[in-house]
Amino acid sequence: MAKLHVSTTINGEPQEFLCDADQSMLDILRGPLGLTGSKEGCGSGDCGACSITLDGRLVCSCLMLAAEAEGRQIATIEGMAGEELHPLQTKFLEMAALQCGICTPGVLMAAKSLLERNPDPTEHEVRFWLAGNLCRCTGYDKIVRAVMETAADMRGGAR
Repeated sequence: MAKLHVSTTINGEPQEFLCDADQSMLDILRGPLGLTGSKEGCGSGDCGACSITLDGRLVCSCLMLAAEAEGRQIATIEGMAGEELHPLQTKFLEMAALQCGICTPGVLMAAKSLLERNPDPTEHEVRFWLAGNLCRCTGYDKIVRAVMETAADMRGGAR
């Protein structure tokens, strides 16, 4: 079976890779591209550990075919921080909203996606938005509080 050539942009940088027609984006990220931040927690799109954004839309990279990346914009956890940590990353550290690290990249990507769409979410909205991300270690209260506090900080503290 012939490999497919894919040209895409990942974390703002042009990327090219070869893939099989049935290969997942997660396999390409973690394999040839060496971007190991996205984790495989389930392989069926149930846990959110592999969450990335595709053209600004949150997706599970384990369910996305790598060939679908052709000409698209992808963001991974590796692209979240710039010169400094993203405010969400900083708040997660400050508030101990992480444990083992399997779910954390996907939770952070989902939370960032939410705050880009809605800078003033309610607690219910945060919980709803993160419902596709399973955490087995720390529970969700610290995560939700960290997202809520980050949102407030990014708005300048106003509610």
